[in-house]
Amino acid sequence: MSLLLRLLSRCPLWLLHGLGAAVGWLSWALSPSYRSRFKANVQTAGLRWAQARPAVAHAGRMIGELPWLWLRPHSQGLGARVRLEGSEHVEVALAQGHGLILLTPHMGCFEVTAQTYAEAFGARAPITVLFRPARKAWMRELLDGTRERPGLATAPASLAGVRQMLRALRQGQAVGLLPDQVPPEGLGVWAPFFGRPAYTMTLAAKLSLQSGAPILLIWGERLSRGRGYVVRISPGPSLPADSTPESAAAIINKAMEDLILLAPQQYLWGYHRYKNPRGLDLGRDA
Repeated sequence: MSLLLRLLSRCPLWLLHGLGAAVGWLSWALSPSYRSRFKANVQTAGLRWAQARPAVAHAGRMIGELPWLWLRPHSQGLGARVRLEGSEHVEVALAQGHGLILLTPHMGCFEVTAQTYAEAFGARAPITVLFRPARKAWMRELLDGTRERPGLATAPASLAGVRQMLRALRQGQAVGLLPDQVPPEGLGVWAPFFGRPAYTMTLAAKLSLQSGAPILLIWGERLSRGRGYVVRISPGPSLPADSTPESAAAIINKAMEDLILLAPQQYLWGYHRYKNPRGLDLGRDA
């Protein structure tokens, strides 16, 4: 499997996206539970099926592009495959000197957003992104260090990772999170997401309120025919200083909803957003 992924990383993006689209529809065809969850989430958001149907293929494209994003040589930048819009918002945020929090939902190519930021701003203010380590040993070995690039560091989804991100903000750097990812039990609150209670992380709000770092929204639009991506950055929500964990989570969820509705055809509707949280694994904090 490791060899196959390394071979795929050398393929052109148009081919990876084509193969990925086929995988997306194959998964749809073979998994009744996936289809049911996908359709239920679309209905909860109040969308028509036609608006979300392209997301089936985009979910597969997300998988197909990962070998190229993770395993291409560190010396090989994104280059002309990515266009960045909204960089002026980053300039304004960094000038405040409190660091920067970048939030993106499971939408488009979220892996490319951190790499794009790192290439544009990493020399001045590196970014640390939160990730959940792979469960399988061979995958952990394969990915060890592959997500880290010049100006881009990673932090595990553990208490140690949280402290690492807070240190980065205090040094005026950036951090990146997916706030629609279901956190472990004890690290979130129940807040509305498209009108339905969803267990929502409190980390993004805590980091902002403790450090004074402003929040920006970022997402990577996947272009057709393997032409690359447009990474779009826009102002994020402001959290009142007296926010409760529940009110702050609701504000951030609303910002994610508004962003998702800009391009529902690229949201990961099959993600198990409304599941109950898992237990907190403290072992990685040792």
